[in-house]
Amino acid sequence: MATISSSTTTSLYNIILSLFSVTILTGLRAEARAFFVFGDSLVDSGNNNYLATTARADSPPYGIDYPTRRPTGRFSNGLNIPDIISESIGESESPLPYLSPELNGPKLLVGANFASAGVGILSDTGSQFVNIIRISQQLSYFQQYQERVGALIGAEEAQRLVNEALVLITLGGNDFVNNYYLVPFSARSRQFSLPDYVRYLISEYQKILQRLYGLGARRVLVTGTGPLGCVPAELAMRSRNGECAPELQRAAALFNPQLTEMLLSLNSQLGADVFIAANTQLMNSDFIRNPQAFGFITSKVACCGQGLYNGVGLCTQLSNLCPNRDVYAFWDPFHPSERANRFIVQQIMTGSSEYMNPMNLSTIIALNSRI
Repeated sequence: MATISSSTTTSLYNIILSLFSVTILTGLRAEARAFFVFGDSLVDSGNNNYLATTARADSPPYGIDYPTRRPTGRFSNGLNIPDIISESIGESESPLPYLSPELNGPKLLVGANFASAGVGILSDTGSQFVNIIRISQQLSYFQQYQERVGALIGAEEAQRLVNEALVLITLGGNDFVNNYYLVPFSARSRQFSLPDYVRYLISEYQKILQRLYGLGARRVLVTGTGPLGCVPAELAMRSRNGECAPELQRAAALFNPQLTEMLLSLNSQLGADVFIAANTQLMNSDFIRNPQAFGFITSKVACCGQGLYNGVGLCTQLSNLCPNRDVYAFWDPFHPSERANRFIVQQIMTGSSEYMNPMNLSTIIALNSRI
């Protein structure tokens, strides 16, 4: 009777274990669609924690209302927009930051968050923060991610995972706040009039989205900027009587309609509704104009900050801190509170065509379920 050596037994065991692992991983992928996130601090879930940069939210009181009550790198008192989208579409977890050492094995199949606080459409936006993941690098990481997933479940399954995924991208605000209007007579403001700068941003953004499509993204939520002149930081810097800063409001008013027009044009060229315009300017304006209707006591003063409107400097342990974050529309000088983010995601999920063009996320999910 033939005997099987221990080395052969080990080899057979490893093969079976490998096959079993691939089966489990493929099964996990089939149960839920992946979610990928690109952009800036509004959607960064902690990538900047792993970088030598000043654009980070890794110390208290950030995360004060997060489930762990600890800072996570999110620029929020709790959950941010990607977290709430994941929650709203029934996912058990939000995608991890791409730089997180925990992002491996089955967690890769959930998706990944490539966003980095401080970045913009342009490569020179956010240069004052030094080490940030510019959008070109975020897309390179996305390509690298696909290779990693291909090694897990095979190239064909990896491509299907990406094609069927939901993608969120949030860019543009920093190109105005941290570039064009950062200092008087900035390099970009000397180079371009505001209308010309907006057209330049739109043309550069189109190239980014075309590359994203080339990397396999087929359902992409693209948010516009919020009402840039109404955030506490800009009120503190530019407002005399608490009114929104007109020059930044003009920038948002020029940028957002042109962004929607560009997205619909891309869809027409592609013959499919790949890119979905999320009118986050209107979503934010709703509760900024009438905070009391949304249960907020103010949309001018940040919960965490210093100076006028709590809009000066960063949110730190030395800052003024409100006792109840749920009644403040803004968490820090630039970023909405978790509760405000929930109103934004509610419109992303179910908003009319005024908010979501050509369809909202609930419609996307319903369409995907029929595929």
